[in-house]
Amino acid sequence: MDLGLKDRVYIVTGATRGLGNATARALAADGAKVIITGRDEKSVEEAAAELGGDVLGLAADNADPSAAQRLVDTARERFGRLDGVLVSVGGPAPGFLADNTDDQWQTAFETVFLGAVRLARTAAAALGEGGVIGFVLSGSVHEPIAGLTISNGLRPGLAGFAKSLADELGPRGIRVVGVLPARIDTDRVRELDALSGDAEAARTANEARIPLRRYGTPEEFGKTAAFLLSPAASYLTGLMVPVDGGYRHGF
Repeated sequence: MDLGLKDRVYIVTGATRGLGNATARALAADGAKVIITGRDEKSVEEAAAELGGDVLGLAADNADPSAAQRLVDTARERFGRLDGVLVSVGGPAPGFLADNTDDQWQTAFETVFLGAVRLARTAAAALGEGGVIGFVLSGSVHEPIAGLTISNGLRPGLAGFAKSLADELGPRGIRVVGVLPARIDTDRVRELDALSGDAEAARTANEARIPLRRYGTPEEFGKTAAFLLSPAASYLTGLMVPVDGGYRHGF
């Protein structure tokens, strides 16, 4: 199946590793041109070199108010166009109500929420018909996850913003989608498992709750996200797509 990605241009934030990296890889493999970001310049350069193809690495922090416009301008200057963005950032600090400090909440709001809103707003002004804005969110959009209080507070709000944006931008032919990972085998998830004190036991218990009885791979997530960002998904907007092996039991 031809996804129609050849020579299309995307920005993928937080793409030096994990889910953003897997999505950038899937996009580039199908012929897209991709700008990837991360906060550490060396890591971004190494990731871009490893991905190969028409992939450009740019050090940027989603919390930086100037980052969004710089990314959009770079896409236009380097590749002559912009077709879509995927906003992905590292998960906020874990913890329960009494664990998380004001500083942790503020940092998470600036990066996970406001940074995503800012990039979406900036991209929306630059995109034309056929453009797409994607958000990497979390299963916490639908139901809270124990020990991830900050994520439980911010992700549903961002999903609501994405839905509102889909309604607003739809008449211009711009789509908005959310991708909801659950137990994908990334560094972040392995770190969360380790917080239990027995990472192997935590993984075994979590796998038992997943109908497919295993964690997903970053590649599986990346291919799903690449499809949703592609012209092949041209009639999909305003939806939240779980990539979770059936972990969520609701419709």
